[in-house]
Amino acid sequence: MRVLKIALAVFVACLIGGTLISAQEGHPLKGSWLGTWGPAKTHSNDIVLVLNWDGKAITGMLNPGTDDAPIKNATLNPDGWVVHLEADVKDKSGTLNYVIDGKIENLSFQNRTIVGTWKNQRESGQLKISRQ
Repeated sequence: MRVLKIALAVFVACLIGGTLISAQEGHPLKGSWLGTWGPAKTHSNDIVLVLNWDGKAITGMLNPGTDDAPIKNATLNPDGWVVHLEADVKDKSGTLNYVIDGKIENLSFQNRTIVGTWKNQRESGQLKISRQ
């Protein structure tokens, strides 16, 4: 009977440990985010963000690939889960400073979203991205 109790205790401990480990996802912004930003007269496109957390700072890339722009400033305020991101994007006429401000929604889900606004020196619009 004692062996059965020990085996049951070990089994329950493994189940609880496995549940706790799978629930830990890391930083709320870490991962790949896909969505759209717009509308504006000249800008309504898909957006890709790849964000990382190194234990001290949020880093990442806006639209990774040939037109990528590194995230130069990123903050997350856990009081309200408010996100602020900045990136300099080069185009034909020079460099535009993009600023994204939003709020994480559905934080408890893996495919959480950020809903907010974006702006640069020329225009602004709405933003909605979801973590993949």
